[in-house]
Amino acid sequence: MPRLAIGPGLPGRLSALAQPVRRDAVVALRRFLLNVAGAPHPERVRGARDSRVATLRLGEGHRGVVVRQRDVYWLRTVLPEAEAWSHARRHRYGINPVLGVVEVWDADALERVEPALRRSAGVTRLFDPICDGDLLALGIDVRALPLVRLITTEADVEALEPFLPPTQHAPLSALARGGSLSEAWRELDGWRAVDEEPRQIDTEDLYAALCRSPDQAVFVADKVELDRVLGAPEWCTFLRPPQYRLARAGRYEQPVLVIGGPGTGKTLVALHRAAHLAARGKGPVLLVTFSQSMGEDLAARLDTLIADEAVRKRVEVGNPERLAMRIVSEAEGRRPALMGPGARTLAELTDEALRLLSRTTGDLLDDVDPGRKPYRHIVVDDAQDYGPAQWRLLRAAAPHAHDDLFVLGDPHQRVSDTRVALGALGIPAEQRALRVSYRLSQEVLSFAVRLRGGGPVDGLVKGMSPLYGLRAERVGERPVVLAYESPEAELAGLAATVGAWLEEGVPPGEIAVAARTPALVRAARRALGDRDVRVSTFQGLKGLEFERVAVIGVSEGVVPETPPDDPAARARALQRERGMLYVACTRARSILYVSHSGRGSPFLSF
Repeated sequence: MPRLAIGPGLPGRLSALAQPVRRDAVVALRRFLLNVAGAPHPERVRGARDSRVATLRLGEGHRGVVVRQRDVYWLRTVLPEAEAWSHARRHRYGINPVLGVVEVWDADALERVEPALRRSAGVTRLFDPICDGDLLALGIDVRALPLVRLITTEADVEALEPFLPPTQHAPLSALARGGSLSEAWRELDGWRAVDEEPRQIDTEDLYAALCRSPDQAVFVADKVELDRVLGAPEWCTFLRPPQYRLARAGRYEQPVLVIGGPGTGKTLVALHRAAHLAARGKGPVLLVTFSQSMGEDLAARLDTLIADEAVRKRVEVGNPERLAMRIVSEAEGRRPALMGPGARTLAELTDEALRLLSRTTGDLLDDVDPGRKPYRHIVVDDAQDYGPAQWRLLRAAAPHAHDDLFVLGDPHQRVSDTRVALGALGIPAEQRALRVSYRLSQEVLSFAVRLRGGGPVDGLVKGMSPLYGLRAERVGERPVVLAYESPEAELAGLAATVGAWLEEGVPPGEIAVAARTPALVRAARRALGDRDVRVSTFQGLKGLEFERVAVIGVSEGVVPETPPDDPAARARALQRERGMLYVACTRARSILYVSHSGRGSPFLSF
């Protein structure tokens, strides 16, 4: 029986096919997996740069491209026949000798680039000071060394990025920027998906390499698993190595704090960590999010992510206020009133819930019987916006044991006025980081960082958190900033822009409009009429993402609102205002449109 691994691009390719072709392709894959009569058989590719590459006929006019080694088949993509043969001849595949992960090389492009590099190579070349042994120790492929030796400038390295595996480009890019061998090693190590280092790397063992490469392959053992992988959204199945390493770690001995910028996948990691703990942990899991709407979204995504109903029931989605309400309600036998005579505030309910937990379990540090806690594991998303009382409640709701608290946040995206260091609350968290934005283009990210100010902020960790080291995976269009003479003209410009986006075929659900105040939100809705796009305040877009985003009313006196006179309060208010604008702008995957009427916000002066 073949061992079949599905590549990340395949489900999307299949879903884009016409229904009859897709149906035939899926049936062919089922037959191939079961090794029954009528199953497609691998066909050699003449002129292939990798002898292990073959194609499978999966339907009328379409073929799958596979990399095979004995009974292992890595199905990379499905394409029309001519494109499939070209793709199969163009690429070669390897195994990184340091990390043991698979590598995909655009061999055709590299062969065409080499003469140009040779012609432009100077007398002094970029990597002359580094010996072959050091480059090989960084996992640089021995067959690529002659090409690497031709590189003269940092620009050459960046130009090669589309054709190199990231495990090859990352250390070379670090060295090209003037980094040390240690810094280059750290860049390479960021592509490791598992914490355990293999004792020995067999660069001929494709199966082991695919198992170490969760972003590139997932094995399917039967028809049920095949259908699940082909039908699930890509985020359910394929995680980037840094994300996988955090979400699927076998055990954390103390609380973990993951700091990550916009688009780095914090919420995705939170979902997968909650699912992992539900499947392999020791008790009920609470996934905490900031808002009710985000809670509903996360619950729906967990329904998609976790196929086993029994495992799904082990994860509850909520927030500190909902947790406090539940604890007090169960203790008093009725739901506490929040309005009218005898009503209590949410802060009072939180304090009462903490008192009840302390009375029920005794000393909060005495966790001899973890089962007496409401939850065994707690995963907290958007952690930057919770206050001290909320954190104390969350800490009290789970035992002090391994895998108790897993926290994700970004102080720079804070939309509240809370500034809490976890260590000061008795939560000595081990800090990790996500530094690559997969959602944003570099242009949108750079623009948003300049808006944010780039300075350090406080919260979550002791001292100040700087905003550096964050980068995007791809390039895109530069954000557009337009000035209008009047609010009416600005709203007309918004209507024209959104109308043009819709005419281009952008789905309404992939467009969002954000404004600072509810009054501006209402005005934008009136201007857009029956165009069914999301219109919200800045903070209302928190946790969401869209293909295109229009941020309006970024004018003096509106963004920021008039700050207080007290210097300390003024600084905090301005930081919060920058944070809300930063959140709104970083919701855009591809196009960001910013407008103002009259004089623009001082935040735009960069």
